[in-house]
Amino acid sequence: MNVRPTSPRSARSARITTGAIAALAALGLLSLTACSSETDGKNSEGKLKVVASFYPLEFLAKEIGGAHVSVSALTKPGVEPHDLELTPKQTASLDEAGAVVYLKGLQPGVDKAIKQSSAKHVVDAASLTELEEHGDEVDGHQHESGDKHADEHEGHEHEGGDPHIWLDPVKYAEVAKGVAKTLAEADPDHKADFEKNADALAHKLDGLHKKFEAGLKNRASDTFISTHAAFGYLAERYGLTEEAVNGLDPESEPSAARMKELHEVAEKHHVSTIFFETLADPKTAKTLASDLKLKTDVLDPLEGITDKSKGDDYFEVMESNLAALRKALGTK
Repeated sequence: MNVRPTSPRSARSARITTGAIAALAALGLLSLTACSSETDGKNSEGKLKVVASFYPLEFLAKEIGGAHVSVSALTKPGVEPHDLELTPKQTASLDEAGAVVYLKGLQPGVDKAIKQSSAKHVVDAASLTELEEHGDEVDGHQHESGDKHADEHEGHEHEGGDPHIWLDPVKYAEVAKGVAKTLAEADPDHKADFEKNADALAHKLDGLHKKFEAGLKNRASDTFISTHAAFGYLAERYGLTEEAVNGLDPESEPSAARMKELHEVAEKHHVSTIFFETLADPKTAKTLASDLKLKTDVLDPLEGITDKSKGDDYFEVMESNLAALRKALGTK
């Protein structure tokens, strides 16, 4: 039997082929590794990727997650959250997230994107506490039959109740506990830290609640007028009455009947101040104040933090709100 010797050219080809296969195999392994790191819900540093729909939930996720999470918000600073439209990149981030925290009923675009996403660990803050109805009588004045603004704002009615739960420190603490549970499900290794951080946050929120209780006693009036009906839970918690220029949707416009009604409310209840906010257009509130020869001030619904905010975080802005309410209601 004759064995033909291997030519140098054939040997080189074999080596090239073997090298190519090894390279492709390595690339395949790298590809699988990259794919795994993108789909396990953690970033390159091993931190849980959390997507929050807007500032109050971003704040909770950061406070509770601490060093173990990387948090991004769908609503950027200065953007009014109710009418947020997501970019394709933001929508894709939901599929890559280890956990998603949102508030159903506040942002229709976010609700739709989350429903269509493949995110496994999703928590709806509205499901973590009891929702109540606020601002209905205001919406009734604004969205009368045939009113063009009713058509323009179709879909902005908040089914299931008023979503502004973060403005009540007690309800916000309830939400914090639920968010901690979801983060622990997504990242069980750090469950103890998430629970510890949530307890610490709940303690701080209880302290804020007590400041509001003490700070709003001995007041001359119980009634305040705001831009939109965001403060229903806060008002109910501390025995106040909120009268809003707009309803739950800050972008709607009040009817002539509602403006007339607010004139009567201001005179009857000795209202001294008309509150406007940082993200919504203050024109109507300032016009009302001018007509009634009343002062204006900011009462921030904390839907986002900007350079105009009277504080750098949730607690600072809430304490600023307390100071504004004390002044407007004539507390001693």
